[in-house]
Amino acid sequence: MNTPIPQTHLSAKAHPGMSRLVAILFALCSGLAVANIYYAQPLLDTIAEEFHISHSHIGMIITVTQICYALGLLLLVPLGDLINRRKLIIVQMFFSVLALLVVGTTLSSSILFTGMAIVGLLAVNTQSLVAFAAALASPSERGRIVGLVTSGIVIGILLARTVAGTMNDWIGWRSVYLFSAVLTLLGMVALFLLLPKHEPQRTKLNYAQLLISVFQLYRELPILRVRGVLAILIFSAFSILWTSMVLPLSAPPLSLSHTAIGAFGLAGAAGALAAARAGKLADRGLGQKTTGFSLMLLLLSWLPIGYVHHSLWFLIAGVILLDLAVQAVHVTNQSLIYNVRPEAQSRLTAAYMIFYSIGSATGSIASTLMYAWTGWTGVCWLGAGVSAAAFLFWAIDRYRQRKILQCASVQSDNGD
Repeated sequence: MNTPIPQTHLSAKAHPGMSRLVAILFALCSGLAVANIYYAQPLLDTIAEEFHISHSHIGMIITVTQICYALGLLLLVPLGDLINRRKLIIVQMFFSVLALLVVGTTLSSSILFTGMAIVGLLAVNTQSLVAFAAALASPSERGRIVGLVTSGIVIGILLARTVAGTMNDWIGWRSVYLFSAVLTLLGMVALFLLLPKHEPQRTKLNYAQLLISVFQLYRELPILRVRGVLAILIFSAFSILWTSMVLPLSAPPLSLSHTAIGAFGLAGAAGALAAARAGKLADRGLGQKTTGFSLMLLLLSWLPIGYVHHSLWFLIAGVILLDLAVQAVHVTNQSLIYNVRPEAQSRLTAAYMIFYSIGSATGSIASTLMYAWTGWTGVCWLGAGVSAAAFLFWAIDRYRQRKILQCASVQSDNGD
């Protein structure tokens, strides 16, 4: 017999809704937290040169960060259903400041990897904020609120690359992490002062039971499994592009500066807009159509990306399409999952985002290895293959769901 996951009974007061000001604060702080794991992407060649790391192995910095991010999702984010989320978020930000200072001052490659691992572990604060926002939002606006907070995350990712590339050109890559430490400290103070003190009733599980219940969610919720597989695939494609893109852009004949390379992140600003819009569409029951259309865009995006050496405008167009598609599917995934078990927002966030980290880590290391072996053309074929797999998986699952509904309808008619 399966043991059901204990559910927390929420009163109507647990969903008073969120003001736009508080939602924007959540978006800004989420973006600030997630930026810490993306600063390294436009800096890979500079870091590789300073620490004498080969191009085929420099992607391990991103991979280690994402693996530890996945561990944080499993070990830290579920705590939001058990203890006070406000305190959890503040404490994690404090230790993030310390880890960023270590990364920005170390002279040892081993300490660098350790510091980046801790940064990745604690960057899950962004998901604690998403879960907190979803828990505080009323059901009718949950998709919109999740979309708004996710828009902040997307902007944080994009600005991370731009800021990192510009600061690296001006005053060196270390300044990026020291600057981030200052911003994280300021964000911690703002959250301490403004985070809502009201929280819903807590679950009765202990910590061990809480972690076990995360895996029970996989077993009990088919939608979580399906949307988790989509997360692996779309974020693999996302990471394949963004991790390796700095390598051809910084090499001859393009030889772009880090400022110019970082500016390409701004081309993905459409992704932030798509994130908010996708949440509204999911609230209207259009999640499946949004997913299918977005996955088609994801696959098509690799065609212009492959022509980067012909014109940078092709790359810009491809980046816009890819970011728009990935973020639209991501927000739709979250909105659909949160509506299934609203009393377990933190655990659902952890369970889903573990798939995200697996995809990001896999894409990062696969893309740099592929670039070392076959160059940019091989990277584009890899990204297109992963994107095609995502669309095919969604189409097969959609067909299976329709068959189930048809069988249920026939059985109902026969029963009548």
